[in-house]
Amino acid sequence: MARGFGQKIRQKNTENSGFGSNSSGRFINKDGLPNVKRRGVNVFNRLSWYHTMLNLSTFRFLTYLVVAYILINLVFAMIYYLIGVEHLTGIDKSDPLNEFIDVFFFSSQTFTTVGYGRIAPVGFTASLVATFEAFLGLLTFAIATGLFYGRFSRPRAYLRFSDIAVIAPFKHSRALMFRLAPFKNNALTDADVIVSTAIEVIENGVPKSNFYSLKTHLSKINTLALNWTVVHEIKEDSPFYGFSEDDFKNTDIEIIVQVRAFDEVFSNTVVQRSSYVSAEIVYGAKFAPMYYPDQHDLTTILDLDKINEYQKTDLPATAGNNE
Repeated sequence: MARGFGQKIRQKNTENSGFGSNSSGRFINKDGLPNVKRRGVNVFNRLSWYHTMLNLSTFRFLTYLVVAYILINLVFAMIYYLIGVEHLTGIDKSDPLNEFIDVFFFSSQTFTTVGYGRIAPVGFTASLVATFEAFLGLLTFAIATGLFYGRFSRPRAYLRFSDIAVIAPFKHSRALMFRLAPFKNNALTDADVIVSTAIEVIENGVPKSNFYSLKTHLSKINTLALNWTVVHEIKEDSPFYGFSEDDFKNTDIEIIVQVRAFDEVFSNTVVQRSSYVSAEIVYGAKFAPMYYPDQHDLTTILDLDKINEYQKTDLPATAGNNE
């Protein structure tokens, strides 16, 4: 249940969040995409199929391609079968199942323009369908090749964010912390982070979301090679100044994160986003170390399995805290 803490907020409200105060639910999903559903236009105008295919996971992308390939060939196989197998030479006519299997593989050979030659169309209708299928196959494989190249060559940050944020001790005070780390061998430099928060408050009995910029202890680093723990110290100008553990639990809070870095290989700027809601903030905890030297002290091991590991700890008392 959300509670109003407008009287505790000492930092100026920010208006450049891109979201309205009456928005509901999570603003940014864990995958970094806005939690927005659009209406008023049909699905073909609402979705960019190119962006959708690029953003799919590799497994889903390959699954869609295989399923589409099978369905297209099934459709053409049924068309050939309805035209009549007598219009195709080389068909095994021992039983209907073998006929359909031969027709299906003839369709796949025509669609891919392989054309082994054992089966061939006879007559105008079958030849017309085969010609159209070969043309459709050329277009389809051109699109699939473009999608493969787009997915392979698209600049991405390849950052992994911790699933949780913590309220941890920091310089005799308290701080909100989360961390991130690169998980591929791409070289990222000049990385900077922008952090803001949405806090639901009660004004005149009506819940609304106020957005605030969060100052970070370090907002830019030269090279992002190891993990980066982003720290927002909870001082008097912080919107979380005076928040207790119950306040963090009972208030609708979302921490919105955007990281930008320069990828040296692509010579391009890459961006990745994430967010943390109240249920993902652990109060009174600190992250455990996730990198260490190897046994020969010749290199550093970055253990990405430890990105979410934390230890419970006591927090120092601070002025303005109501615990």
